[in-house]
Amino acid sequence: MERVLGIGGYFIRAADPAALGAWYRDCLGLELDATGVWQQEAGPTVFAPFEAETDYFGSRTQQVMLNFRVRDLDAMLAQLRARGAEVADDVQDMAGVGRFGWVTDPEGNRVELWQPA
Repeated sequence: MERVLGIGGYFIRAADPAALGAWYRDCLGLELDATGVWQQEAGPTVFAPFEAETDYFGSRTQQVMLNFRVRDLDAMLAQLRARGAEVADDVQDMAGVGRFGWVTDPEGNRVELWQPA
């Protein structure tokens, strides 16, 4: 059986694509090359379908949630708050998995930030 090799892209609708792209670059540090490619660090990627009625993604109209690995969750959340981003107050610790925090981008998409254990 042929298998996929990894995630090749993540595409998101936006009322203002340029502004949303700039937010991800300026607030989260996603540096893209001239063709829009981001070279991420190697590491684990979780694929997990959730129940349709979950509130974990924030709004029920949000069908998917992007999760980014971070080196220092507290520093990233402080950086986002300093830039005026909408950061959730709670941080979740999962033994053996890591720490999680959330930010909502300017288009209303909840994004999860994960500091692996």
